[in-house]
Amino acid sequence: MIISVPKEIKNNENRVAITPAGVKELVKRGHEVYVQSTAGHGSGFIDDDYTAAGAKITPDIEAAYKMGEMIVKVKEPVFREYNLITSGHVMFTYFHFASSLELTQAMINQKAVCIAYETVEHEDRSLPLLVPMSEVAGRMAVQEGAKYLEKPMMGKGILLGGVPGVLPAKVLIIGGGVVGTEAAKMAAGLGADVIIMDSNLKRLRYLADIMPANVKTMASNEYNIRKMIRDQDLIIGAVLIPGAKAPKLITKDMLKDMQRGTVLVDVAIDQGGCIETCRPTTHEDPTYIVDGIVHYCVANMPGAVPYTSTLALTNATLPYIIELAGSGWKTAVAQHMELSKGLNLCKGQVSCSGVADAFNLPHHVKPQLQ
Repeated sequence: MIISVPKEIKNNENRVAITPAGVKELVKRGHEVYVQSTAGHGSGFIDDDYTAAGAKITPDIEAAYKMGEMIVKVKEPVFREYNLITSGHVMFTYFHFASSLELTQAMINQKAVCIAYETVEHEDRSLPLLVPMSEVAGRMAVQEGAKYLEKPMMGKGILLGGVPGVLPAKVLIIGGGVVGTEAAKMAAGLGADVIIMDSNLKRLRYLADIMPANVKTMASNEYNIRKMIRDQDLIIGAVLIPGAKAPKLITKDMLKDMQRGTVLVDVAIDQGGCIETCRPTTHEDPTYIVDGIVHYCVANMPGAVPYTSTLALTNATLPYIIELAGSGWKTAVAQHMELSKGLNLCKGQVSCSGVADAFNLPHHVKPQLQ
């Protein structure tokens, strides 16, 4: 198969979809790999690294799309890329369709096969291609939250871990999945007073067993959320429903109950956000203020640490890329349940219930594998 890796052009997205090591694994299996010139520069990989591994370099994004049968990316295509995508393409990337009708409709119109990293799912319901970036985003949420608690950033002027004689910051994490767990580890390690909420009591029992003493667990419901937000310094939204829009667990009217300078980090912003007043921001302009509350809602947080993120992501995606390239997408999807879960759009048909429900679109449980 011919695999093509275009350069990411989303604002401040520095990751790349395949490392030179990944190229080498594909080439030695008989596949052709094209990489757009400078695609890996943001992650620390130069064109010579790719050519040494057996890739061919394309001069621009148009050539990258034209050459490839399977297009492997990190982030969803942006407007400039829509018309470069054809019905002959298999697209393998993060899509987060449920947060964008425009993107969903564009990919339906282009009739491409769209396999989304974020909905590839094992039998135990774990999400192997979302986990590495969730780990990065969860840890970054605390790192960024701590920064924006500083007074020059319009925060409260609180040091997350405090100092002897001064209490540490209070951190509320809503969601006990991978993002929430990693955020709790980081916040606890910095010495903060942490509460992690989830609606799954089994998960809370597990977290209570593994977390240090400065992390407490609490059932997630509207009453408890309204009660706890009143005196928190950093609130992290870490809720995920695979393939679907995130529920709005913090509403606009709740902001009046928060203290001025409280920082909100919505890690679910890729899926529409779990905080009503959040809208996607960029690393270039990451925050804004609503009712005195600092909102940090960067939609590609791991893009700020591209070397770490690229290696973590490609460690997870490469086996699936090899399978799709070796067997062909139809056979791979038919034989591997996790890849069938990843199939969101197929030749103009919506095959993911979360995407269909988000926009009231027809849902094809078994799309035509044309």
